[in-house]
Amino acid sequence: MKTHLTLVVGLALCTAAFVFELGRAEGGNELSWAYVFEWPLLALFAIYMWWKLLHPGFTFRRAREKPAIAPEYEGMLRAWQGEVAKLEMNRRTEEAGSAETDAVTRDE
Repeated sequence: MKTHLTLVVGLALCTAAFVFELGRAEGGNELSWAYVFEWPLLALFAIYMWWKLLHPGFTFRRAREKPAIAPEYEGMLRAWQGEVAKLEMNRRTEEAGSAETDAVTRDE
C-alpha cells in the first residue's frame, strides 16, 4: 500500500512541476523548456520502478529459439559436432587412464 501511495504522490508532484514549468516556459524562460520534458520522463521512470518493485522476476524477453542453420552448412555442423565428441571421449579416456596409473603406482 505504501508503494502505491508513494507512486501517486510522486506522480502528483511531477504533474504539478510540469504545469509550473510549462507556465514559466511559455512566459519566456528558455531553461524551463528542458524541465517541461524532464518531469514527464521522471514520472515514467517512477511508474517503471513501481512496476519492477511489484513484479521483481518479470521480464519482457522471449525464450531464445535454436538458430536456424543454412542447409549447405548442416553437414559441416554435424562433422564439427562429431569431432568435438571425439575430443571429449579422448579426454575422458586419458583421465581414466591416468587415474588407473595413479592407483597402480600407489599400490606398489
